[in-house]
Amino acid sequence: MDHVDVVIVGAGLSGIGAARHLQDSCPGKTFAILEAREVIGGTWDLFRYPGIRSDSDMYTMGYDSKPWREAKAIADGPSILAYVKEAATERDINKAIRFGHKVTSAGWSSDEARWTVVSKRTGDGEPVQISCNFLFMCSGYYSYEKGYTPEFEAIDDYQGELIHPQAWPEDLDYAGKRVVIIGSGATAMTLVPAIAETAARVTMVQRSPTYVISWPAEDKLANALKKFLPEKLAYRITRWKNVQMQRYVYHQTRVNPDKIKRKLLSLVRKNLGPDYDIDKHFTPDYNPWDQRLCLVPDADLFKAINSGKAVVVTDQIERFTATGLKLASGEELEADIIVTATGLNLELLGGAKFTVDGEPVHFPDTVTYKGLMYSGVPNLAHIMGYINASWTLRSELVAEYVCRLLNRMDELGASQCTPRLAEADRAMPKRQWIEDFSPGYMRRKMHLFPKQGDHDPWRNTQNYALDKKMIRHAPLEDGVLNFSNPKVSSVAVKPHVATPLKTKSAA
Repeated sequence: MDHVDVVIVGAGLSGIGAARHLQDSCPGKTFAILEAREVIGGTWDLFRYPGIRSDSDMYTMGYDSKPWREAKAIADGPSILAYVKEAATERDINKAIRFGHKVTSAGWSSDEARWTVVSKRTGDGEPVQISCNFLFMCSGYYSYEKGYTPEFEAIDDYQGELIHPQAWPEDLDYAGKRVVIIGSGATAMTLVPAIAETAARVTMVQRSPTYVISWPAEDKLANALKKFLPEKLAYRITRWKNVQMQRYVYHQTRVNPDKIKRKLLSLVRKNLGPDYDIDKHFTPDYNPWDQRLCLVPDADLFKAINSGKAVVVTDQIERFTATGLKLASGEELEADIIVTATGLNLELLGGAKFTVDGEPVHFPDTVTYKGLMYSGVPNLAHIMGYINASWTLRSELVAEYVCRLLNRMDELGASQCTPRLAEADRAMPKRQWIEDFSPGYMRRKMHLFPKQGDHDPWRNTQNYALDKKMIRHAPLEDGVLNFSNPKVSSVAVKPHVATPLKTKSAA
C-alpha cells in the first residue's frame, strides 16, 4: 500500500489550489490527489451546458498565487477550466493525480496515526488503498452522479427531450426549437440567453422569483491597471477592491435589506422598462441574499427578454403532458425540449464513509471547528467555500491553514491533531451548519451536515473578515485543537500561544 503525507480528494478548483499551497508552504511533504473522474477541473469540466459561466468575478475566484489574465472578469466555463488546468500544469501537479479513483471510505487509526483511504477504480471497480498522515477533502459540496429533479406529476408522459444541466448532451440541437427551462437560479438564467440565440423560443418557468443584478463582464479598472502596473500588483489591487465590494454589498443586505431590495428592483425595471411586470416575475418574497443573488453579465438575460426570444412565466407546474407542461393557472406550454434546472443534490465529503478507530463517524453528531474540521475527527480538513462570496476566498484560507497546521505539527513532534469539545462546549446551543440561507437544495440536505456552535472556534461564519481572524490569524494552539503523538505517549502536547504566521495574501 502506498503512503504519502497528505491525500487530497478532488482535482477541481479547490484540490489544485490545495496542492499549490502544499508546494509553496510545505515543500517537504509528499501528496497524492485522488480524482473520481478522468480529468481535471471538477465543476468546470462536469457542467457543459450552453453559456456556463461563473457568477463570481475571477479576481476573487482565482488563486491568490496565480493572476487572472483574461479580459472578462465574469468568465465562461471553458476559460475557468483552462485556468485550473494551467494552474496544475505549470506546477507539474498532474503527475500527483490518480484519475479514476472514487473515494468510498477512509479509516483513521490512532495507533498508527494515519488514514487508510479506499477508492473504487474506474473501469474494473477494484478497491485501491493508500495511507496518509493527513486527509484533505476538496471534493466540493454536491453529488457528481446526478442533479436534483423534483417528482413532477406525469413526467414520464412527456415525449420530447428531457435534460438536466448536469448531464447536458454534447450533440443536443436546440436551434429553431421550443425550449422550456424549469428553474429560477443561476443555471436557468445562464441558459436562457445562451439558448435564445438560436432557439425558436425559450420559456423560463419559475415557481417564485429570484433577485437578479446585471454586471459588466469586463472590469474596466482591472484591465486598465494591467496596462500600467506589474501583473501581480494589479491583480492584488483588483482582488482587494472586489473583496471589499462583496463585503459591503452583503453587509448592506443584512442591515438595510429594504433599501437594497428597492435598488435591485429599480435596476431590473431600468433594463426591462416600466410596462414589464417586475412585481410578479422579479420580486421575491424574501430579502436579498437570503438566497444567492443571480448575476447576469452585460444584462444578457434582460436583452433576451426584450428581444421577444425569451419569456418568464411565474406559475406552479401542475403536471407534464405528452407535449410539454400544464400549469396551475391552466396555461399549457408546448416544448420540444424541457430543461430541469432544478438544482443539485448536496453531498458531504464526496459521499464517503469514515471511521475513527473502527467506530463510524456520524457527521450530524459532530460540530464543525472553524468550518473546516470536525469535533473528534483527527487529521482531516474539508474545504467548503462561501455561499455569499467567491468560493475560492475560503478555499485559499483553508489551504493556508492546513499548511500552517502541518508545519506546526512537525515542530511539536505531533502526529495527531483533533478538535475536542470541552464539557462546557458540549452544552452550547447547536445550530445548522449554514444559517440564514434558504434555497431548497440547502434545506433538503442540511440535516446530514455537521452542526455549528454559538461561539468561536465552533462556528462556520460564512464571513470572510471574521474567517481571516479565526482561520488565518488566531493561534493554532487554542486549547481546543488537541495535539498528540499516540506512537510515543498518550499525553497531549502542552498548548502555548503561537505567533500567527504572516502571509503574502492581500485579501
